[in-house]
Amino acid sequence: MTPLAVTAYTATTAVGRGNVALEDALLSRRSGLVFNDYSEALMGMPMPTWIGRVAGLEDAPLPASYAALECRNHRLAWLAIHQDDFIAAARAAVARHGAMRVAVLLGTSTSTIAASEAAYRDAVGEFPRTSVPPAALRNRDLHHLHATTAFVRDLVGARGPSSTISTACSSSAKVFAQAARLISLGLVDGAIVGGVDSLAASTLFGFRSLGLVSERPCRTFDVRRDGMNVGEAAGFAVIERVGHGNDDTSLLIGYGESSDAYHMSSPHPDGLGARLAIEVTLDRAGIDASGVEYINLHGTATQKNDAVEAALIAQLFPASTRASSTKGWTGHTLGAAGIVEAIVALLAMRIGIAPGCLHAEQPDPVCGPQIRFRNEACEIGIALSNAFAFGGNNCVLAFARDAAALQAARELGSDAR
Repeated sequence: MTPLAVTAYTATTAVGRGNVALEDALLSRRSGLVFNDYSEALMGMPMPTWIGRVAGLEDAPLPASYAALECRNHRLAWLAIHQDDFIAAARAAVARHGAMRVAVLLGTSTSTIAASEAAYRDAVGEFPRTSVPPAALRNRDLHHLHATTAFVRDLVGARGPSSTISTACSSSAKVFAQAARLISLGLVDGAIVGGVDSLAASTLFGFRSLGLVSERPCRTFDVRRDGMNVGEAAGFAVIERVGHGNDDTSLLIGYGESSDAYHMSSPHPDGLGARLAIEVTLDRAGIDASGVEYINLHGTATQKNDAVEAALIAQLFPASTRASSTKGWTGHTLGAAGIVEAIVALLAMRIGIAPGCLHAEQPDPVCGPQIRFRNEACEIGIALSNAFAFGGNNCVLAFARDAAALQAARELGSDAR
């Protein structure tokens, strides 16, 4: 594919607001996970687990002009889009290309479902403390999957194609692929992509019912791992053609998607769909596996995901490739995981560090030398980001630090062949 410029990006997670907070947490190995106080405070239902909760959302109401759309997911989107001057960058892209030539593509797994949960409880007379005002509870524009995408579209002023992708935990990785296709087809000149998923009872108790939630901070790829921690986050990026004064920026150089459809909640035991997504990504980027310096793994700290992904990485990549999961910092942010972990990959290239796996100490024997538990300072020219979702819905993204790094990787691959 023709590389595309990633001209702006930002992420707000449990470790803090914006890229500086995320960089600081990665460098200092500071986790954002806290013991779960969300479910009991909101619903009177305790659950012994740790969560990646974004602090301060309860005290951050939307402006009065958006009061009818008030909910946790929109508060999170609003907070995130105002970090790192991102909203100004997004509006500048709209002004540069024209409102009709900029798409808005967001991934989410649950959108505003927490507000819908509150509305149901209100309807049956069980109304605990909530940040959703009664007027918003009864606003039908709030209670559908596309609500947050429409909210963000209005904030940035774009009027091009708009879609919400909801493929569980690959949702906000697939928005990059969607943007690349729209630009390649000439339908748009740029896209605001991202993902927003906030804490909700449906996800907390749903994952617990599947036996996938740990009672301690998650230990990705550790032999003693016993489950995930649910998190919340929002992140955004601007994707454009190269050539608008952005020639030295980071690049989206490839993507790969697949669906192995093996099981509703378990990956294919041989990782066939994930392998296909990785191979298509490398082929589309025009690089060899030997050119990849860092991979942000999906790594949920569940037994099957980590075992299958670790074995696959050991088979496909050389020992020199560094790989890790950063969910020990943020928790599993579900529909926002793709954008958050893509931004981690972009930051890793920018600051020259491959983060390790937080809280993990004893590698599962299936792990190859690629998976590192400790941070390592290194030059990263090419990075991948994996997102493997329920139902076998997989997406892998490839990024280059700049055009020179991409050229070096393509030359290395050519020499290897």
